[in-house]
Amino acid sequence: MEFSTNPLNPAQAGNAEDDGFHEECGVVGIWNAQDAAALTALGLHALQHRGQEAAGITSLSEDGQFNSHKGRGLVGDNFSDAKVMRALPGRAAIGHNRYATTGESALRNVQPLYADFEFGGLAVAHNGNLVNAFQLKRALVRRGCLFQSTTDSEVFVHLIAISLYSTVVDRLIDALKQVQGAYSLVTLHDGALIGARDPLGVRPLVLGRLGGPDSNSWVLASETCALDIMGAEFVRDIEPGEVVIADDRGLRSVRPFGKQQSRFCIFEYIYFARPDSVIEGTSVYNTRKRIGQELARESAVPADVIVPVPDSGVPAAMGYAAESGVPFELGIIRNHYVGRTFIEPTDQIRNLGVKLKHSANRTMIEGRRVILVDDSIVRGTTSRKIVEMVRAAGAAEVHMRIAAPPTTHPCFYGIDTPDRDKLLAANHSVEEMARFIGADSLAFISLDGLYRALGHQGRDARNPGYCDACFTGDYAIPLTDIQEAPERAPALIAANGA
Repeated sequence: MEFSTNPLNPAQAGNAEDDGFHEECGVVGIWNAQDAAALTALGLHALQHRGQEAAGITSLSEDGQFNSHKGRGLVGDNFSDAKVMRALPGRAAIGHNRYATTGESALRNVQPLYADFEFGGLAVAHNGNLVNAFQLKRALVRRGCLFQSTTDSEVFVHLIAISLYSTVVDRLIDALKQVQGAYSLVTLHDGALIGARDPLGVRPLVLGRLGGPDSNSWVLASETCALDIMGAEFVRDIEPGEVVIADDRGLRSVRPFGKQQSRFCIFEYIYFARPDSVIEGTSVYNTRKRIGQELARESAVPADVIVPVPDSGVPAAMGYAAESGVPFELGIIRNHYVGRTFIEPTDQIRNLGVKLKHSANRTMIEGRRVILVDDSIVRGTTSRKIVEMVRAAGAAEVHMRIAAPPTTHPCFYGIDTPDRDKLLAANHSVEEMARFIGADSLAFISLDGLYRALGHQGRDARNPGYCDACFTGDYAIPLTDIQEAPERAPALIAANGA
């Protein structure tokens, strides 16, 4: 990404397409189900929002042969061809949607990663960030390990390879005990599907079942929406620090880490998870509506219409409207057919880029006092263009309300965010931010308000219960690589994760 050197200088604001949090990755695993690769592709379709750069599936055939297909682009670009799917036979498979937070976007970095070991083949798909990947990779290279990709996910492969334990599960646990970071992981070998979640449970992973309560057909996925699309029954969330093994004997679980307080990523509720997913027993959609209600209680302003910035602002705007009594209207229409690869050849076209995705619904805006509701502000360039567009449509006033606290710190745990000096809220007051985006007023939900929307009294600083480092700077997992080499911090921010 490229970011402006001065976020408050509109002339240097950059491309609005770069403004915002970018998705993590999505993983799916299937054990003992007919057409496992096709089911995996369906699951990846449901998780497309978690990564649009590339997708891959590795299947295990009845004779123990591993087969893979990986490619740049969307799931439908890679797995809609019957010939491709016929080349992925078997009753077990894993898949991955990629958004690159580690390494360049070369095909060699597209997952699942596969390697042949003394015990046979093993495929790995990983969502998250390892915060000691640089340290581990340096030690592994010194031992003679040859890395084929630039993604930190390959660290798992080499740690498994050099482990002195005999079983695959024990080798994987040995690897997990050496890595630090946030991850959900699915692995496949000739004998089992294995899933694992980091000890603090920062990244999500759920378990489902196909074929009824007595079936031995299992599904692992980043979100419950992937289970829904393939007709799988939700069983439970994988617990923080848990390793689950599905094989011909059934499903079993081990917990190699001591009990720790969960620190699930709070931004999953605000933006990343799909609205129809259920996380830790909580509906994402209903949570976002409650966030909007809390936001209205905290920052009400006289207005005529509540307008969401689609699509991520819609549930919060509905909650805001319900609490405030101000009508909800689709005052901005999103064009769903604009891809990320749109070519912007001139400054004039580039400056109009936001209109490729959004257009004002003038009849709902003209002459009215408008409250715009969005999920977050990162650099502010997109918010600025949205406000300009709404004003140009004749709005009498434009107030911006944000369903997240100010984003003041980058994420090192699997979400691609700018360096801190590029985060608008890290360097400017709310009043300065309001002037930059051109709004009559700007307000964010408070941190305590966010926690109240999640069913808590407020944030307990001694025991937050969520990872909220992007708002607080309270990093739950030590940033080992950066602490060891602070001068490498900017590069590590851009080149860590999967």
